[in-house]
Amino acid sequence: MTLNISNLELTGKNIIIVEDDLPSIRYYETLIKNSGAEVLIFHTGKEFVDYLAVTKNTIDLVFMDFLIPLINGIECIRILRKDRKSTPVIMITAYSSEQAKTEAYIAGCNEYILKPIYPEKIFFLLEKYLKSNISTPHAY
Repeated sequence: MTLNISNLELTGKNIIIVEDDLPSIRYYETLIKNSGAEVLIFHTGKEFVDYLAVTKNTIDLVFMDFLIPLINGIECIRILRKDRKSTPVIMITAYSSEQAKTEAYIAGCNEYILKPIYPEKIFFLLEKYLKSNISTPHAY
């Protein structure tokens, strides 16, 4: 069975993408837009951290780049985890060092995935972290 985004109904889900590379942003948006999910994009770690400071909105999933301007992905995850312990965070990066991977997991990411990431993997992650949790309340 091939997993396709059309199989996923994610209306009401809030997905955040923290990424500074415009082609990557467009790629993720294109893959996710037909699911019905709300997508917020932040181009720097600082934008993301500032958003966390002013919102109590539910965040259902975060796609986080490792090397982003102003505040890196690891520090963003640490800040997110202070108040939102159960929000799934997928680090998607071209940075393949074992030390970076270990730091990301210690900070609290759920998955560490190397670029390029293929559509099937994005769909799998959306299904894994969002589809099975449709009726599960979020704990912060």
